[in-house]
Amino acid sequence: MSQSYRIEGKGRIDRSKPIRFTWNGRSYQGYQGDTLASALLANGVRLVGRSFKYHRPRGIMTAGSEEPNAVVQLEEGARTEPNTRATMAELYDGLTANAQNCWPSVEFDVGALNAKLSRFFPAGFYYKTFMWPAALWEPLYEKIIRRAAGMGESPEEIDPDSYAQHFAHCDVLIAGGGPAGLSAALAAGRTGARVILADEGAEFGGSLLADTVEIAGKPAADWIAETVAELTAMPEVTLLPRTTVSAYYDHNFLTLTERVTDHMGPRADDSVPRQRFWKVRAKQTILAQGAIERPLLFADNDRPGVMLASAARTYINRYGVLPGREIVVFTGNDSAYPAALDAKAAGARVEIVDLRTDPKGPLVDHARAQGIEIHAGCGITGTRGTKALHGCDVAPLSEDGKSLADEPFSIGCDCIAVAGGWNPTVHLHSQARGKLSWDDTKQCFVPGYCQWPTRSAGAGNGTFDLAGCLDEGLKAGAAAAHEAGFGKGAAPEAPAVELSEEGPARQVWIVPSDVPLGHGKKHFHDHQNDVTAADIHLAAREGYVSVEHLKRYTTTGMGTDQGKTSNVNALAVMADIRNARIPEVGTTTFRPPYVPTTFGAIGGQNRRHLFLQERTTPMHAAHVANGAVFEDVGDWKRPWYFPRDGEDMHEAVQRECRQARETCGLLDASTLGKIDIQGPDAAWFLNMMYTNKWDTLAVGKGRYGVMLNEHGMVIDDGVTTRLAENHFHMTTTTGGAARVLGMLEEWLQTEWPERQVYCTSVTEQWAVCTITGPNAKALMADLTDDIDVDPANFPFLAYRTGTVAGAPARVYRISFTGDLAYEVNVPARHGLAVWTTILERGRKHGLVQYGTETMHVLRAEKGFIIVGQDTDGTVTPMDLGMNWIVSKKKDDFIGKRSHSRSDTAREGRKQLVGIMTEDPNVVLPEGAHLVNQPGKPPIAMEGHVTSSYMSPNVGRSIALGLIKGGRDRIGDTLHAPMMDGKTVHKVTLTEPVFFDKEGKRTNG
Repeated sequence: MSQSYRIEGKGRIDRSKPIRFTWNGRSYQGYQGDTLASALLANGVRLVGRSFKYHRPRGIMTAGSEEPNAVVQLEEGARTEPNTRATMAELYDGLTANAQNCWPSVEFDVGALNAKLSRFFPAGFYYKTFMWPAALWEPLYEKIIRRAAGMGESPEEIDPDSYAQHFAHCDVLIAGGGPAGLSAALAAGRTGARVILADEGAEFGGSLLADTVEIAGKPAADWIAETVAELTAMPEVTLLPRTTVSAYYDHNFLTLTERVTDHMGPRADDSVPRQRFWKVRAKQTILAQGAIERPLLFADNDRPGVMLASAARTYINRYGVLPGREIVVFTGNDSAYPAALDAKAAGARVEIVDLRTDPKGPLVDHARAQGIEIHAGCGITGTRGTKALHGCDVAPLSEDGKSLADEPFSIGCDCIAVAGGWNPTVHLHSQARGKLSWDDTKQCFVPGYCQWPTRSAGAGNGTFDLAGCLDEGLKAGAAAAHEAGFGKGAAPEAPAVELSEEGPARQVWIVPSDVPLGHGKKHFHDHQNDVTAADIHLAAREGYVSVEHLKRYTTTGMGTDQGKTSNVNALAVMADIRNARIPEVGTTTFRPPYVPTTFGAIGGQNRRHLFLQERTTPMHAAHVANGAVFEDVGDWKRPWYFPRDGEDMHEAVQRECRQARETCGLLDASTLGKIDIQGPDAAWFLNMMYTNKWDTLAVGKGRYGVMLNEHGMVIDDGVTTRLAENHFHMTTTTGGAARVLGMLEEWLQTEWPERQVYCTSVTEQWAVCTITGPNAKALMADLTDDIDVDPANFPFLAYRTGTVAGAPARVYRISFTGDLAYEVNVPARHGLAVWTTILERGRKHGLVQYGTETMHVLRAEKGFIIVGQDTDGTVTPMDLGMNWIVSKKKDDFIGKRSHSRSDTAREGRKQLVGIMTEDPNVVLPEGAHLVNQPGKPPIAMEGHVTSSYMSPNVGRSIALGLIKGGRDRIGDTLHAPMMDGKTVHKVTLTEPVFFDKEGKRTNG
């Protein structure tokens, strides 16, 4: 199909650069500078999609990001992207796009049956339909809802494009590059302030790109070009076209999404990011986002061919596309008349339906002079057509605008351009928690007070005339720069603009039809979610009159367009029902982002291998060389096990467990959290952070401690050693290191700022080699000449300094296996060399490297807990059988008072016990539920398995678990039903220590 609707000599497109693209499998042509929407209109394509609920035919309604209908699927494969607005998708060679929310095709959609059954799908129907019978929810209702939910198809392949993030500070951030935004940037930029000007369009200029007005005696396009050139020459001004200011957070922190290469199409070279996500902190902001034209609510106002008058003018003047050859302009104000005049000049037959009984003014006179027929005091009562508009019915309205004054008459047309007034784009102001004020004269919400240093200008502030926009922008820019410390605050004089007098507007919120509301014809106010004026009446009848309830009951404004073209109309309908003013109905809060933002942009470069940082210990190279299989523990890559030839994981772990107990084993414990704590109040501080006493700890000795939260629940544990009077070395769990440090700092900074305590993470400063087992003493003696490693002189939980394997070392007598063990800490730079030396000298002592899985088995044999595995945030030390660690002598510690709460002290709390299966070869799955007697669900759960392993040293499977009243139930029998619904294992509750119950092996 040729571009039969292209206007010769019009538009800002480059006709020397034709572009081929594909729509629904068919090839078309457009030009560089087109959007997908303008190119489709140029080729006579009107039907672009189906509505979400009723699958009604839908066409292009707007020319900007507010578009609710023309939401399409771009590209295929890994680069496919759903819910892209055709009005914002710039045309590039080879672009492939398809309609979405339709099957098998947009021309013939089976889902259109919903429209025939619409009386059975009113607002809120899903809340009622899927309630009964409850048994049908999972097998039927959930499947139906999941199949119907959503629009478009998400890509199933990895995104091949790259993204970036950029952090910036500026003095003035300006959102919107229309007449007000450009003027504000000029005024602020001339003061030397750092200015960022962002606009979501491919070009700066905003509404001026579709206007024929003159500024300072020259075409608006020339003024735009000169202004942009001056701004470009300013070193402190950053211009960001194709960039949407999408979110406004506290203290003038805003995020921007820059579409860097989207307009170029898919690229094999990802050295340049597809999109860039800006995070900007601004001293001052100016919101110049313009305004969105408001549609009119009339019967069947969703036919393909019904669009906003401002959009029609944009397609005519900016893209050189005639949206129709027979155009009816439906309005209640003068702002639609320029669109009618431009359409007439482009060769269309134009008629105007004006709600006002006696429209007057220069624009009205000009329209009549051009031979445009004006049907005054009338409204459109219905439309005709299915997949494209063929005509409309028009009738005079009564004085109050709520009924027809005469019989309707017909007008043939293929486009209806509607203009119901303007809504300032207050989304960012609303996100910033700014207040909104209702302007009765302009019939719209305008920005009010905001606690952050921001100001609105231009149409976004309710100033709709061009002269006012330019003047307001200049004043806002100068004032913002002055408050940021630049200039004197005096604004430059605004350029001259020919003033155009406009007559008073008439607002009719619901244009009546020849049938009652909701009977046959539909007045759509939310086109994306198929919500009608009748739905609002239904919501009111059912008691949903609060704006928040109305929104959720009808789904008004909950689409991807956030109700940009629908919200105010919805409030107006509810206000009429309640016989109240619109501001009395209230408003909902716009939430970020302003338009849908890709996850890729938000994630930026933090994806694939950069999504989660990968931390390795200094000994990592040796682990790789020795064939370790790694597991991810937080950010760390830790050796899981070290298989030998032909071994699977089970065989390797069983071998490591046996050998570590029989000879000696070596574990890389470098990932344990390590915090250096110093200061005169360090001991006092540890007394508060741990449950046991620390001021009595001698220098050179360590102590095991448990840390609680305010609720008295265990959140971490570890050994802390006193290196000097006011110097401690704290160890934490691997996963809890950052959390614990954050907790220490929070308490110091918020509760005890007067205390002299200084905490520093030293996790990565020390490499830790843990040597354990009966031969550990002999191996240590081969590694050091200046440390007496005899347990008689180096007692448990003691600390020594010296040289190990030629490196300066701190050695701790700490054991997580229950055997004689030494934790050798050396500066990280020596870690690999020391590890290698230990392996070499350990051969004659039967040394075995072991990983985290073996570590888990060895500690479980001794009943040692792992916080986060054997605890779940609801476990106290007493629940773990660790009453001994909770000091009775200390006045206070974090969590102490919570232990006196009735629930914390009640009987029947889950307690840690050992678990043995009747069949010693059965290893229970961790997380398995335990019950008194198996049966048909629901069954009361007595507890669950927290740790479970096959122990070669015990000679059978062992497990730990949290069981209700577990300490008093030792010896009881419970049952563990399996997930297959058939197998049940009988278990016996035991003490949680399975190996070396007397603890003799700790000293060798």
